[in-house]
Amino acid sequence: MAGETLILFVGIGLILLVATLIGQILKLRAGDMPSAVVENLNARIYTWWVMVLVIGAAFSLGNGAVILLFYGISFYALREFLTLTPTRRGDYTALVAAFYLALPMQYVLIYFDWYGLFSIFIPVYGFLLLPILAASSGDSTRFLERASKVQWGLMIAVFCVSFVPALLTLDIAGYEGRNLLLIAYLVIVVQLSDVLQYVCGKLFGKRKIAPNLSPSKTVEGFVGGVVLSALLGAAMWWATPFNPWQSFLIALLINLLGFAGGIVMSAIKRDRGIKDWGHMIEGHGGMLDRLDSVCFAAPVFFHLVRYWWT
Repeated sequence: MAGETLILFVGIGLILLVATLIGQILKLRAGDMPSAVVENLNARIYTWWVMVLVIGAAFSLGNGAVILLFYGISFYALREFLTLTPTRRGDYTALVAAFYLALPMQYVLIYFDWYGLFSIFIPVYGFLLLPILAASSGDSTRFLERASKVQWGLMIAVFCVSFVPALLTLDIAGYEGRNLLLIAYLVIVVQLSDVLQYVCGKLFGKRKIAPNLSPSKTVEGFVGGVVLSALLGAAMWWATPFNPWQSFLIALLINLLGFAGGIVMSAIKRDRGIKDWGHMIEGHGGMLDRLDSVCFAAPVFFHLVRYWWT
């Protein structure tokens, strides 16, 4: 792990230590009457520890390990999505192709830096192939709905997520060998926006921003979390090829996209009648519950950097 990346992770570790200490003090003060807010806060801190340790380990092993890590994340996320969107026997061939052809091929193309293909492979060739395979079964019952579910799952869990490690392929003048920092920047800014929206909402939240989709989100939490995280993004300009004001604007954009991603994924959950995508992460549900904001931010962030800085 390069020096700047190591410094960044050490800094994150120190912040998490302080947060852990604060969380435990609040828990002790609550005594025999535990607070749901404090319990949720401690669960979030624990999750951040796990995320930082896993991502840090992958970073230390190099680009290949990072790509492999996100391949595993996509596999698990796609499994969550398709588990909660029931399919029929006639979809079996399409599901096999999604998991064992489209998913690994997307990450292989990223590994070999084939931008011309990995940028269109799933939304063009994958989206054409999957309904063809489903139609070959001869089962036309709710065919459009079934085909759309598989396509949408592949789009969110694989295509969008894959643009996080795809940042490693960008050739930015004067930024050689530092692309891991771009991944850290994206994940930290977007994830911290979620945390700060939660905290600001609990402290100042009064007006619901999307009561039918995400009852816990408020206007005050949204504004406070997005702006504070954008300011953090500006403070992290040294880890990017951006200057401070560019870093602020880009952080603001990906935070807005992250919020939109959370709302869209909440709408899908409400449609399916569930609260969480899974139970993999304590206090946070499944993989997709943590990825929803990154899913929508990653492709736009990748193309923005690629267009203006390469």
